Amino acid sequence: MKTLELQFTTSENKTARISIEDPIEPVDTNKVKAAMEEIIASNVFVSSTGSAYTEIKGVRLIENNVTEYTV
Repeated sequence: MKTLELQFTTSENKTARISIEDPIEPVDTNKVKAAMEEIIASNVFVSSTGSAYTEIKGVRLIENNVTEYTV
């Protein structure tokens, strides 16, 4: 399973994340950046401590592979 992780810097200078499971690939970085800018401008999301998202820190695509074994 893949997850797109949007990383923001908060007003407390800490990192906050929003994770999106099964994103559309290939990732369109221009659309992601525009969406992140809209998230910041709208002040809809805040961190767990209540601080606002103030700037884009980064974006990463995470792939999680699980292998199960019989024991």
